[in-house]
Amino acid sequence: MDIEKIKFDDRGLVPVVVQDAATNAVLMLAYMNRESLKRTLESGRMTYFSRSRNKLWEKGETSGNYQRLLELKADCDGDALLALVSQHGPACHTGSHSCFFEKLAGEGAHSGGYGIIGELYGVIRDRKENPAEGSYTNYLLEKGLDKILKKVGEESAEVIIAAKNGSEGEVIYEAADLIYHLLVLLFERGIEPTKIMRELEKRRKQ
Repeated sequence: MDIEKIKFDDRGLVPVVVQDAATNAVLMLAYMNRESLKRTLESGRMTYFSRSRNKLWEKGETSGNYQRLLELKADCDGDALLALVSQHGPACHTGSHSCFFEKLAGEGAHSGGYGIIGELYGVIRDRKENPAEGSYTNYLLEKGLDKILKKVGEESAEVIIAAKNGSEGEVIYEAADLIYHLLVLLFERGIEPTKIMRELEKRRKQ
C-alpha cells in the first residue's frame, strides 16, 4: 500500500474501521496518523493514534488484547481504511468482543448465523492462548492432531447413526458436536473459518 495515496484530514488523521477476519464482526473504529500506519505495516500489529492522549498506542500494549493485521484496504476516496485483523481477546475495554454492542434500531442479523461459528473459533483460539483447567478444548489441543482426527471420525459416525435412526433433536445435537470438533481441527491446522466460507461461496455457483 502506498501511504502517499492515503488522504489524511487537516489533523493528519485517517479513520480505520477494524473488522475481525474470523467472524466478520466490526470490532471498533479508531484513527491513524502517518507514523501509526507505518508502524502497523512494519510490525503487523495494529497501532493507532489516540486523539484524547495525543500519542500513538499499540492495541493490547497494556491489556494483552492485541490485533494482528491480516489485510488493510483503503476506500474508493482514499480517506478511510478497513483493517481485517486476527483479534486476540476482547476488542472493547468493557470486555465485549466488539465495541458496537449498543443496538439503537432494527432487529439485526440472526445470532445463529456465521457469527457463532467465528465466535466459537475465537473461543478455541483463546483456550490455546489462555488454558483453562478442566477445559475439553484444551484437552484436545494438548493431545494433538491424531486425537482430534479420531474425534472427528467418531462424531461423523454419530451424525450418520442419528440421521438414520434418531430424532431431529439427536441429529442437531450430533451435528453440533461434529461442527465443534471440525473447528478444533481447523484451528489445529491454522485454517481460519473464513477460508471455508469462501470455498462454500464458490460452490454456491455450481
